[in-house]
Amino acid sequence: MVVEEKPARLAVGVVGAGRVGPALAAALRMAGHHPVAVSGVSEASRRRAEELLPGVPLVEPAAVLERADLVLLTVPDDALPDLVSGLAETGAVRPGQLVAHTSGRYGIAVLEPALRAGALPLALHPVMTFTGTEVDVQRLAGCCFGVTAPVELRTAAEALVIEMGGEPEWIEESARPLYHAALAIGANHLVTLVAQAMDLLREAGVAEPGRMLGPLLGAALDNALRSGDAALTGPVARGDAGTVAAHLRELRTHAPETVAGYVAMARATADRALANGMLKAEYAEALLGALADEGNR
Repeated sequence: MVVEEKPARLAVGVVGAGRVGPALAAALRMAGHHPVAVSGVSEASRRRAEELLPGVPLVEPAAVLERADLVLLTVPDDALPDLVSGLAETGAVRPGQLVAHTSGRYGIAVLEPALRAGALPLALHPVMTFTGTEVDVQRLAGCCFGVTAPVELRTAAEALVIEMGGEPEWIEESARPLYHAALAIGANHLVTLVAQAMDLLREAGVAEPGRMLGPLLGAALDNALRSGDAALTGPVARGDAGTVAAHLRELRTHAPETVAGYVAMARATADRALANGMLKAEYAEALLGALADEGNR
């Protein structure tokens, strides 16, 4: 009888106890790995680490690398290059150590200082929004990860993602900024749009805007993911210039800060509706005229 060996269990360290790092380490713990150290600066990050990684000591970044076989660098994008350089310059990086960051923007080039010190570089970006609570670990189930790694480490990178419950998606180094821009448009801007819609509904007298928007937005998102531009509905897609003009009058009165966003999204929607034949040319002229008038105010 052949007995299959279990994959090597790793000592996992986290540098940057924001919303992402502790959740990933907790998921790896559930897969049998061993979180051994975490670093965090703010009181909130330290509290988050204690809640998601109970019993794991809070130490300085260099001490995290000293104890870990796999280091997760989970800091903001703009802080990542200096962090990697600083750790490499101080000699904290060990040859053969797996060093992974979770930035969507960067691939593995940002880890070059660690690579020169002998580290094995990985870019593992979870395509998920994080809350900093235990629910994040559950949401990793089925979550896609944007993975970039040297060819010889691709299998190891994908295995770690699968162990966290995720699904690896290979992203070329050169495509990382475009990939991340797409996610920012889809997720970050969505939050802004929904928050604006809730504010406007409250202004219109709706006591529970979330309850009203939930079914509508859920259906719209599902339709868009299934059908793309064919899911477009509403006055812009129909070419109802009068309705759009009425919207703009109300927004100028009650929420002038939303007008620019409305006009920009309406123009983008009109362009897509025109391109796929949903918006007829004879209706588009008046619609685009109303939007142009607003843009020239």
